[in-house]
Amino acid sequence: MSVLIVGSTALDSIKTPTAENPRLLGGSASHAAVAASFFSPVKLIGVVGDDFPKKYVSLYKRHKIDLSGLQIEKGKTFHWSGEYEVNMNNRRTLLTELGVFEKFTPHLPDTHKKSSFVLLANIAPALQHHVLDQMTRPKFVAADTMDLWLNIALDDLVRLLPRVDCFVLNDSEAHQLTKEDNIFVAVKKIHKMGPKYVIIKKGSHGSVLSSPKGQFICPAYPLQKVSDPTGAGDSFVGGMMGYLATARGPIDKNIRRAMVYGSVVASFCCEGFGLNRTTKIKRTDIERRVTELKHLTQF
Repeated sequence: MSVLIVGSTALDSIKTPTAENPRLLGGSASHAAVAASFFSPVKLIGVVGDDFPKKYVSLYKRHKIDLSGLQIEKGKTFHWSGEYEVNMNNRRTLLTELGVFEKFTPHLPDTHKKSSFVLLANIAPALQHHVLDQMTRPKFVAADTMDLWLNIALDDLVRLLPRVDCFVLNDSEAHQLTKEDNIFVAVKKIHKMGPKYVIIKKGSHGSVLSSPKGQFICPAYPLQKVSDPTGAGDSFVGGMMGYLATARGPIDKNIRRAMVYGSVVASFCCEGFGLNRTTKIKRTDIERRVTELKHLTQF
């Protein structure tokens, strides 16, 4: 089965204490789509301007990503610029130019409306609602979010939660949403809002799943050096959804292993700027790290 991924497609200019790379392929949908493509076919819904480099279109196609839902509008592609501190955990935004993304309304081709697996990557909750309004009974819907929507679109986000199967957010966003410092208490409150599965991302400390089959702590693959963590969270959830789409059996049987695969793809993302590292790996590289992670966590 394929994964339908809806989110931002952007050009990212990223600066760290050791290097600077302008106008890289970025955006939540781009990172998630490439990550998912290692496991399943991917259909991408997004918008770019007429300045979008052709080499990035070719990169999508190398990963066999279906671009029939990618809108190309007259104007500039969404451009974000950010700078990381030495610890690579803190960053500040230097520039945000929404361009054609400001008026983005996702329109699904008829061939996309019956997709079984749907990832609503990090976009405004109103747009996530708009996508689901066009869908025909998807099997599994995951939605990602960020602190911005908790600040300016909380009502839309809360209304979205009963419509999704899996809700993904980081630990600070979980606190912001529930006012709980303990994430294990926070997830109980989030379950009551609707989602059957809740995943809390904790960056280099991995992630935590709460599901009908209990809780699961997924480790992050240990890296000696991080070049650029931009898009790691999107790569994680994209890899997870790609794995779930082709795994046999119920979601409960596969979601823990899917998270491990997502965690490994995210580790490759962190080793290069933008998608530079992720787009150069193969499935065998992913399998090798999954095996290593298995040995590291057995006891």
